[in-house]
Amino acid sequence: MRAIVVAEHGGPEVLEYTELPDPVPGEGEVVVDVAASGVNFIDVYHRSGAYPLSLPTTIGSEGAGVVSALGPGVEGVAVGDTVAWANVLGSYAEKAVVPAGVLVPVPEGVSAELAAATMLQGMTAHYLTHSTHPVREGENVLVHAAAGGMGQLLVQLAKLRGARVFGTVSSGEKAKLAREAGADEVLGYDDFAKALSGRMDVVYDGVGAATFDGGLEALRPRGLMALYGAASGPVPPLDPQRLNQSGSLFLTRPSLPYYIADRAELLQRASDLFGWIASGRLRVNVSHRYPLAEAARAHEDLASRRTTGKLLLIP
Repeated sequence: MRAIVVAEHGGPEVLEYTELPDPVPGEGEVVVDVAASGVNFIDVYHRSGAYPLSLPTTIGSEGAGVVSALGPGVEGVAVGDTVAWANVLGSYAEKAVVPAGVLVPVPEGVSAELAAATMLQGMTAHYLTHSTHPVREGENVLVHAAAGGMGQLLVQLAKLRGARVFGTVSSGEKAKLAREAGADEVLGYDDFAKALSGRMDVVYDGVGAATFDGGLEALRPRGLMALYGAASGPVPPLDPQRLNQSGSLFLTRPSLPYYIADRAELLQRASDLFGWIASGRLRVNVSHRYPLAEAARAHEDLASRRTTGKLLLIP
């Protein structure tokens, strides 16, 4: 099979498109013929060494495809099933070995590509709006990078829960995409803090260093900042006294593994997302599809913020 291998940490140029032996599933594992794998900032962190990995390795953390082989002890999954997964390294490949316990079935009405585009970002948007801060009707919600793949999902899920959604973007073209996703008001990064000062019930921030201070300013007293990423760089250390002085604010740094560790919770989140997609209530904007061999170009485009919507690699 062909796969993307990282032999040393570095820039996009270290992503090597190479041939590997076809994988064999171990106990409790399956082999999936990958239809699509999602491209995410965590892949950039794995490639660069911001989140160091034992090398060499195949990166990629989410995907979907058709089961082609079962390992010993696998139950509840059959060859020919269409399945999807998140938080499993090795997804940038023609074939992936995935523990059966983390697979979710992809229902009719949802394509494998849409499933691959939904798993990591979709379930992150789900836990942020339904668990980290369960959005209530009438609340004011701020979504940073509202035109990105993650941002568009957050906007839509917050609107499904009845919120008034504010989004930040970097251009007029991206403002249009954020409004199409349902954002009620769209602002630039330079003026959002002053315009929204003290008004937001919750801020969902995947940008990090560039937006963090303004996000705290935008929160109402006892509002919550959910910092789920750092696309612009990590946030410097914070004196907790600042949260007190700014209105007894809440700050959390959540991550997906802790919200899908229980299989029932994983299946519920995936079922909700796939149901909304199939019914037309949730739109997943796959804006770019790259051949697997062009993973480096996908990383360059993502890191430069030249893209909107979701990026996929197609074997």
